[in-house]
Amino acid sequence: MDDMTPQTLLSVHHLTRWYGATRAVSDLSFSLQRGEVVGLLGPNGAGKSTTLRMISGNLAPHDGQIAIAGIDLFTEPRAARAALGYLPEQPPLYRELTVDEYLRYSAQLRRMARSTIPAALERAKARCGLATSGRRVIANLSKGYQQRVGIAQAIIHQPALVVLDEPTVGLDPIQIRDIRDLIRELRGDHTVILSTHILPEVQATCDRVLIINRGELQLSDTIGGLSARMRGSALQIALRRSPPLAALQALPGVVQVEAVDDVGRWRLVHQHDADPAEALVAQAVAGDWGLYELIPEQRSLEDIFVAITTEEPAAA
Repeated sequence: MDDMTPQTLLSVHHLTRWYGATRAVSDLSFSLQRGEVVGLLGPNGAGKSTTLRMISGNLAPHDGQIAIAGIDLFTEPRAARAALGYLPEQPPLYRELTVDEYLRYSAQLRRMARSTIPAALERAKARCGLATSGRRVIANLSKGYQQRVGIAQAIIHQPALVVLDEPTVGLDPIQIRDIRDLIRELRGDHTVILSTHILPEVQATCDRVLIINRGELQLSDTIGGLSARMRGSALQIALRRSPPLAALQALPGVVQVEAVDDVGRWRLVHQHDADPAEALVAQAVAGDWGLYELIPEQRSLEDIFVAITTEEPAAA
């Protein structure tokens, strides 16, 4: 693939998948770099799980290409999957086994050399906070610890790419925080793609965000880029002695002035690339307006997500 570089761990090109007459994923392309944690967002039915199942090799696309660590998933599936760890939304746990038994079995499924399994098992348990849980039966573990076991099986063979599908679903707030911390720690040794419905989880753990809707990529941006998008294009101000309306309208970049109440509160809508705050403060001091409040409006990630995923598709 022409976008593969030494730093590219996953390359997805023009991926398409149909279910009968329904196109679940449509011409989807993106790439992941080494050491990234990338959040995959989308409403229910957007095509997230279908995309992850194709990336993991569990579902064949009708068109497109996938390369993991430079290895084509369809022409060399065994070699490509060796570089991949996968935790589906429903962790594939054998609840009657102990943690050690299950992880040893997972290592054997990965065709790891027998001599390397004990060290790999201890390493995975240590990374996932399971060092003292090896002899416990999985059925007796809390949901949070079962998720840890699921992540441990995904990383036991030290894959370059780890795919996590809804890893915190059904967990309580403390368990969610613990799994978030674990995902952040994985960044040092793995590239991680994380599918989730929990927007604060993306802001807390990810370097970059992909938003898909109706099977198509709608946005790809860094967390820093999202933060810039979240900066609104309006200021809310409060003045003890309001000037004439024309004085506020004349501030550089201001395109609209709205009275919030009748006691000196205003909303100044401005051009996205022009912030009138500095000019406003200077004018307020010079004109003795009594400026005592200035609040830039902020959009949330939820606002951006809703705006993107509720947009009507363009007419064919």
